[in-house]
Amino acid sequence: MLVLACIIAYLLGSIPSSVWIGRLFYQKDVRDFGSGNAGATNTFRVLGIKPGVAVLILDALKGVAAVKVSLLFARFAGDVEVMVLLGICAVIGHVFPVFAQFRGGKGIATLLGMIMAIHTPSALMAMATFAVVFLSVRIVSVSSILASLSFPIWLIFRYHENSNILIIFSFALVMMVLLTHQKNLERLLNREENRVRLLKKNRKT
Repeated sequence: MLVLACIIAYLLGSIPSSVWIGRLFYQKDVRDFGSGNAGATNTFRVLGIKPGVAVLILDALKGVAAVKVSLLFARFAGDVEVMVLLGICAVIGHVFPVFAQFRGGKGIATLLGMIMAIHTPSALMAMATFAVVFLSVRIVSVSSILASLSFPIWLIFRYHENSNILIIFSFALVMMVLLTHQKNLERLLNREENRVRLLKKNRKT
């Protein structure tokens, strides 16, 4: 049963919302432009705000849905370890989607949906951290990295979480975000990372 649940979660994560929206409504594959990633950030960059928001929401919902798969199996309901595992399967699906030639995005929005479903208060605080940083610097990568760094802090020191698996995952999440943002970190060090223009389409600088 656990294997079946993991497969379902992976398939949910594999739904390439940015690729399908780009092809269906704009006749573009977002992976052929910008950063080449099939995620919300690149969709904002390539297609604009409305499709970017749509992809952000849909990708987050994949993480939520994957965690909720546990409810389909009575023995897994409420099991934090299983929920974390299913969320990770969804993130893997987003990064390596079977429905899009295994070329996906970085999984940040799906991670957000996952932690929202598992520990909503800490996820909301991480989102607030993202918003504050983003409005200050207007760089998505910096906002994502700092939001992920804040998650274990909120989890442990604000909400006093006692689930060892969830605490371990919160630190693993930080490492995952840092690894998937290596190129962004290089561009930041070289002062080449793009800022998002909120009122008009972002252009490379």
